[in-house]
Amino acid sequence: MKINLWDIPPMYNKDFDNEENVGCPSMDSYIINDGNKHSCFIICPGGGYSHRADHEGGNIAEELNKIGISAFVLNYRVAPYHHPVELMDAKRALRYVRYHADKFNIDPDRIGIMGFSAGGHLACIEAEYYDSFEQEPVDEIDRVSAKPDLLVLCYSVITAGSEISHSRSIDCLLGEDKSLITAMSCEQNVRGDMPPVFIWHTFADASVDCRNSLVMAASLKEKNIPCELHLFPEGKHGSDLAADIEGTSQWFSLFVNWLKRNDFCI
Repeated sequence: MKINLWDIPPMYNKDFDNEENVGCPSMDSYIINDGNKHSCFIICPGGGYSHRADHEGGNIAEELNKIGISAFVLNYRVAPYHHPVELMDAKRALRYVRYHADKFNIDPDRIGIMGFSAGGHLACIEAEYYDSFEQEPVDEIDRVSAKPDLLVLCYSVITAGSEISHSRSIDCLLGEDKSLITAMSCEQNVRGDMPPVFIWHTFADASVDCRNSLVMAASLKEKNIPCELHLFPEGKHGSDLAADIEGTSQWFSLFVNWLKRNDFCI
């Protein structure tokens, strides 16, 4: 089921209605309807902020369903939209789910956000700026907290404006205005109230340097934010579940173990 996040999205521009942005922002829902309360994740697919990768959405949600976790795949707006539109969409998604938690049989205190590649960057800035870059509330949903309870970063774009940044993603996010380079460098904006974080990456990633994940983990350590980091030798960028990659395929089972230790599997 597709859920529209607004009737008329803020900062909507009809001229930006390319094939990637028609019908966005919205969510594809993967809700467990068994009458019990469940935890859930908002999933942000990658795509370099120019599109959204299909292989980093529904397949992940289905795996989460298998372990008793509901999920929503976020169809956030992409270029030619620029910041703060993408962040706005991510915060609205989390607020929407929390506001409608009873309707979706979701525990409002167990809502996480996870992202892949540039979607990981979006998930990360959502956790860092859940109460910043705010717009005037348009309804009661906008008054609900957008703070996630867990954060999961999968081979994520993290830093901006450095030798290890994924410049194409940052260019699509910011356009020609580079005044927010520092603000969009996740490792430079870790806050003390961030939730526990799970990070994985591969050494062989030739698109997004694995050092993005390393600098993020180091910054989380400085703020004493609980973090679990896994760096695997094999696997190209965009490996999603990495089902056929020996060694790397264990990331999801390690992730499930982490969820259990964080009391997220109900």
